[in-house]
This record gives sequence, C-alpha cells and structure tokens, in this order.
Amino acid sequence: MRSQSVPLSLLVLLAALVLLATACGGGKAAGTYYCPMHPTYVSDRPGTCPICNMDLVLRPVEGETAPAVHDAGHLHREAAEVPGGTVYACPMHPSVAAPGPGICAKCNMALVPAPGATLPATPWTCPMHPEVVSDAPGRCPLCRMDLVPRQDEVPAELPPHEAHGEVPGDLRPGELPAHAAVTLSGEGLRLAGVRTAEVREERLTRTVRTVGRVTIDERRLHRVQAKVAGWVESLAVSFEGQPVRRGEPMLALYSPELLATQEEYLLARQHAERLLASSVPEVRRGAEELVSAARRRLALFDVPESFLAALDASGRARRTVELLAPASGHVISREVVAGARIEPGMPLFTLADLSRVWVEADFYESEARFVRPGARAELRLPYDPETAFSAPVAYVYPELDPESRTVRARFDLANPELRLKPGMFVDVELPIDLGTGIVVDDSAVIDSGAREVVFVAAGGGRFEPRAVRVLWRGEGRARLAPGGVAPGERVATGANFLLDAESRLRAALAALGGPAAPAPHAGHGGQP
Repeated sequence: MRSQSVPLSLLVLLAALVLLATACGGGKAAGTYYCPMHPTYVSDRPGTCPICNMDLVLRPVEGETAPAVHDAGHLHREAAEVPGGTVYACPMHPSVAAPGPGICAKCNMALVPAPGATLPATPWTCPMHPEVVSDAPGRCPLCRMDLVPRQDEVPAELPPHEAHGEVPGDLRPGELPAHAAVTLSGEGLRLAGVRTAEVREERLTRTVRTVGRVTIDERRLHRVQAKVAGWVESLAVSFEGQPVRRGEPMLALYSPELLATQEEYLLARQHAERLLASSVPEVRRGAEELVSAARRRLALFDVPESFLAALDASGRARRTVELLAPASGHVISREVVAGARIEPGMPLFTLADLSRVWVEADFYESEARFVRPGARAELRLPYDPETAFSAPVAYVYPELDPESRTVRARFDLANPELRLKPGMFVDVELPIDLGTGIVVDDSAVIDSGAREVVFVAAGGGRFEPRAVRVLWRGEGRARLAPGGVAPGERVATGANFLLDAESRLRAALAALGGPAAPAPHAGHGGQP
C-alpha cells in the first residue's frame, strides 16, 4: 500500500507544476497576433496564417510596445515614429521600406509598419504605380515597367489653409491646390510616353456644323375658303400636291344666297335703266347707288370680276359660282369633296408658294452666342454635296427648346427649280471668327469637373501643375483665359493623367507630413 502512494503524490506534484507553467505562459502571451497579408485573421497565440502560411505578427496591447524581432526567416515589426512619419517595410524583405503603405517590388506583398526601420537613401518606384517602392532597381510587379529613382517634390505654392485639405472655391488661373510638381528622368519620360506641345497665340476660326430642315415659308401660305354657305357642285383640284396658278378655278359652288344676290343685282339694273330718263336727279342717283350696292355685295362674296362681266352681258343669274386660286403654288391640303356642304369660313384648300423656302437649323446653347442675323452659311444637300447654297441667317428665334437645349435659326432661300422640298434635311456649315487668343492642344487640359489643369514643362524633366480656365474647345484645340499659361511655354499633351495622379499623390503625402512635405510657410504650424 505504501509503495503505491509514492507515485500518486508525484503525479499530483507534476500536475500542479504543469498548471503553474501554463498560468505563467498565459501571462506572457498577452496581446493578439495577426497576419500581415490578411489582417482579418487574428489569434491569441503565435503561429502561422492558415491562408498564406505566413508567421503571425504580434499586435501589442494598448500602451505597450512590442519588441522588434529579427530572424532569418521572418520579420515582426510594429509602427515606429521616425522623422518624417511611420516607416513601412516588407515582412519578407526588410530592406524594402517606404514612408507609407505600399507594395513590395520584390515579392508583391503589402508593406507593414516597422519600428526602427530607415528609409533607403534613394528609393525606387514605378512611374505608373507610385505605391510600389523598392530599395534597389528592378521591375514593377504590376506592370513590369523598370523602376526609377523617386524624387520627392514640394507642392507648388500651396496656400496655408490647403495644408489641412481645404479647397477654396474662388480660384484664379494659376492657383492650384492639392497638387505638387513632378520630376521624371529621361527614361521615365520615355517609358511613360510624356509628350509636350507649345502654348501659342493665334487667331481662331471655327465651323459650326448642324443639320437643318426645309420648311414652307409661312409668309407664302394661302387659305382658300368660302364666305357663304352652299354645296360643292364640282372640284377642279382633285388631289393634294397639285400645282395651280393664280386665277384658276378650284371648285364650283351652288349657294342660294349668291343666287338671290345675283337676281337682286339684275333687278336693280333693270330698275335703274327705267329711272335714267327721270328729270329728278335724286331719283337717278338713288337708282345708280342701288345698282352699285348690289354689285359690291357680290364682290364682297369673292365673286370674280369675270363672273360679274358675264352676268352683265347675259342678264341672267347663274346657278353656280367658281372659286378661283388666290395665288400660284401647290395644294398642300384639301379639306372638301364634291357634294359636300360648306359653311362660311370653313377651310377648303391650303396653297403654298414653294418658289422660296425656309431652312430651320438648331444650334446648341453653347453655340447660340455665335449665331447672329446676317452671318452667312453654306447649305448642302446630303445626296448632292457638290451643290452648295449660300444664305445669311435671316432670323434667330428668341426661345430655347427646353428638351434639346437648342436655339433655332432660320435661313431664307430661293427655290426656283423646286429642288428644296419641305421635309428635306440640309447640312449647314456656319464659319465663326473667334478672334485671337491663347491656344493649347485639347489633350493638354485635364478636366476634373471642378477645375481644369495643365502641366507646364519647367525643364529638366520637371512639370508644374497650373490651373487654367477653358473658354472654348473644339477641333482638337482649347482656348484658355489669360493668366494661366503664357505663349511659348510647353505643356504636357501625353500621359498627363499619369502626371496628375503622381502630383496628387505627392501633395497628399506632403499634407500628411511625409517626405514630400510642403515648405514651412505652407502650413499653419510651420517654423520660420
């Protein structure tokens, strides 16, 4: 019995020692561990990431600083404040360091905060991906471009309030916040495809092109209607589009009212003839006035003069009266058929004289200020571009179409051969003289919506951002307001979006206190 109690006591003692060791070990394992590549994975003890198999990095408890651990296989580092900001390094290549988050140019891993690390004397970066940083020459892991030495620049003349990210709303040309000058080597310029063009002062002419529609001259429309009620006995015009000449009959109308007026006129004539022999002047004058009144009534009913002459010659009333065409033209509307009853004022026909026509063209709101009465334009038929018509702007309509946001202008054209038919489309070209101004290639201007920017070549691969204001752009050119750039300077016309991205990145790093920090006077806390 006694010999068996000794091993039992030893077992109890060993268990107590194990519990004590576990408690001590748990106290030392304060804090959590995370994966540098997958920060969402955390653990309460050292180990490897189950996703990428990397060693976990200790995240110290608030208020404590974890010691930096260096070994041949991995690197555990935490953030350290150094002059210029937090240094980030690659866990697999500690020599690759950067002033901010980025990607290792050797293994494509994300950089992590590293205490005690120092930045390389000349960091290398990718011209297309500035976040890729290396301590030695190489190739970008994203686009395989050769890395180039990074040259940190000071933002160009940032006002004091812009060190805190504020952007003023009333910028003058030349003032540009949140941008920094960019300097590229000759190799970087070649690889990025940066091209430049000269700022020039020249006389600008522009041709506004639009499409017009041939319409009827509203001043040459004629409406045919009767002034008495009646019935249409026959029609001389049988279809729409039929040409007619002035004075030709269009229909024969039977009207009881016209028939009664004819008989009254004939009776007045007979009565006047009997009274002409009267010795009383008043009687003779009264008879003549009665005849004139009856004849005038027929004329007011639009009875033709030829009809009245025939009535005087025959002395007999006629059952029908012909309505004559008031003008030469084409019948564009026929509202009556044979046998129909008509009322006074009822439209019967519509005539259009097409010897002159209108061409109406719509111009965009931005072009409306150049369209003035008297400006001559060339008009061409799409099916016959060799034949051109020259005509001035006759009228500019005062209202703006709220749907298309266009202004309508009208041209008057002679149309003796009737080549221009209502409804046709016509190509309209209106040349405009814009005067003399500062001009750059349209591709040189970067329009962010809030402002327009160009990058001016200052020499030595350095490009300075300038804010400009575009007055007009078109046909591959842009006219700028004075004050942004001067004639003779050169601006970037190719890869300027790359320059814009690099400029914004450097200005942002400078605003955060990185190596591209602004000059002391650019911030509120700068020291003189």
